[in-house]
Amino acid sequence: MTISSESFKSPKLRLAILLLAAGEGSRLGGFPKALLKKEGHTLLKRFITSAQSLQPIEILAVTGFYSAEVEQEVQSLKSACPCSLSTVKNPTPESGQPSSVRLGLESLKSDYDVLLVALCDQPNISSPEIESLLLQFKQAGSGKEIVLPMVHEKRGNPVLFSRRVIDQILSIPGMVCRPFMDNHPELVKVFETNNQAYLLDVDTQADIQKLGLDPI
Repeated sequence: MTISSESFKSPKLRLAILLLAAGEGSRLGGFPKALLKKEGHTLLKRFITSAQSLQPIEILAVTGFYSAEVEQEVQSLKSACPCSLSTVKNPTPESGQPSSVRLGLESLKSDYDVLLVALCDQPNISSPEIESLLLQFKQAGSGKEIVLPMVHEKRGNPVLFSRRVIDQILSIPGMVCRPFMDNHPELVKVFETNNQAYLLDVDTQADIQKLGLDPI
């Protein structure tokens, strides 16, 4: 599937979002990162609410550890979410993030043009950061199918992929996004930015304090 340049210019660019929320949060003492709170709202709610301004056609959250708690939070957000909002459970989250990514890619149901693969524990990622990735995607030169944010030579998240690339990934058994990007650097548009939001995530109790999250 080749996406025409006209579709990049269209305000109706069909965006899907894959949100990874299957982790154990072991360095937090065992707590679902997606349910950490900032200013009284979970990171999951803040991200999904903010993303609504971009009119995605589908948001799929991959759960694993704490699946019941995360799925309950997603369910509570459905009534206020105009797009398709659903979850899929990774039965073996201990296998690591690649297993969640692959399951998520296989479980998407919408006819999207671009896919944002996002982490659930980046509290400063909101619509402006996603809009910046979409703009980079629209402005990318011929042959560029992936937008990777880079902050001071460090890889950031989320990452934006064309449908064509996702179809290629799915055609290779066991393949996921990171190794595909490493194998095909010619497809990657590197987005050099100073925006620390693309790097900041939550791994430790110190991160909770640094990022202004409510204590567990």
